[in-house]
Amino acid sequence: MADQCMPGWILATLFGLSAIYYLVIKKKEQRANKDLLEARSESVNSIATTSGECRSSNVSDVDVIIVGAGVAGAALAHTLGKDGRQVHVIERDLTEPDRIVGELLQPGGYLKLIELGLEDCVEKIDAQKVFGYALFKDGKHTRLSYSLEKFHSDVAGRSFHNGRFIQRMRDKAGSLPNVQLEQGTVISLLEDKGTIRGVQYKTKDGQELKAFAPLTIVCDGCFSNLRRSLCNPKVDVPSCFVGMVLENCQLPCANHGHVILGDPSPILMYPISSTEVRCLVDVPGQKVPSISSGEMAKYLKTVVAPQLPPEVYDAFLAAVDKGNFRTMPNRSMPAAPYPTPGALLMGDAFNMRHPLTGGGMTVALSDIVVLRNLLRPLRNLNDAPTLCKYLESFYTLRKVICISGVMLVCSLAGFVDVGIPFE
Repeated sequence: MADQCMPGWILATLFGLSAIYYLVIKKKEQRANKDLLEARSESVNSIATTSGECRSSNVSDVDVIIVGAGVAGAALAHTLGKDGRQVHVIERDLTEPDRIVGELLQPGGYLKLIELGLEDCVEKIDAQKVFGYALFKDGKHTRLSYSLEKFHSDVAGRSFHNGRFIQRMRDKAGSLPNVQLEQGTVISLLEDKGTIRGVQYKTKDGQELKAFAPLTIVCDGCFSNLRRSLCNPKVDVPSCFVGMVLENCQLPCANHGHVILGDPSPILMYPISSTEVRCLVDVPGQKVPSISSGEMAKYLKTVVAPQLPPEVYDAFLAAVDKGNFRTMPNRSMPAAPYPTPGALLMGDAFNMRHPLTGGGMTVALSDIVVLRNLLRPLRNLNDAPTLCKYLESFYTLRKVICISGVMLVCSLAGFVDVGIPFE
């Protein structure tokens, strides 16, 4: 009798487990969706419309609102403005930025600058040409040069002060009569029936205003507070950069980025002017040694300094003694957008990779070229259905940019594995 009942018990048990599993999974999905909606509601406000249109009583309507005027936002504003679009850029702080990343533009990025008519933005800022990388490991070194033989002699990488480069692009964008640069903080996106219609923002003097446009492009950088409304951000922070400036220092290989394959992690150096070298020490994990207690200086002197080429040793110690350390979390985030009518993500707000690759600016500039070419046939951005199709195409058309030689830098152990000889 027990044997006859056994199949029934097995089936009942399986059905029971299936039901429990379904309920658990369903509950997790519901919780995830709830969390997503809550996160999205923090940066999106619903608005009422009249006759299906949105109008602002404070600011004249424009074709495009750009949130952020960093590398991506400023370059995009100039590009769309030059195409005749009415552009309103809202940037939290229009004074010159002071950052320790976004200082090395790969040759592919420089070619995109030429394509966008922005190549003069690396002039008059004491930018340095970069022709490749020098790699150091266990007292030996080798060079990896960019393949530039087929290009004009001016084509190379460029390294510079990030803030000087951004200010040059802001000035160029702001010189166009149809581009308005405004200092203000965007609080939220404005949504009507699933379509982004514009933004709510606070001006420099504290006024809260609304601005409307058929297209809003969010370029507010790696610390974006708006990206959650337009994508599913999965940000990984594998390490932090500790940045310093070495003064009057001659690098072993002129006009090259230098990667020291140290223990426990790499050190990056490159010129940012004719008299300054940027040094970035990669520290694993999300916590760096304390600066105030002296732990940072001790770590740099005892762990990092002995692994450096002798040509930069003294300048490095002098920079450590000076103590002007800057820290920056190294973030990576895959592109995972929610196609949203009326809005688009670009730059570090959309997609990030480890700064060691030096690829962020090149990817952003490439995306701008894609978007410009995509929108050029669409003269009237108020044609919402057509614009929506074009925006969906952007995410399909943008491609991962493979920068000459730099993909090798992404896989640090790969330098030896692929047989690159160190001398």
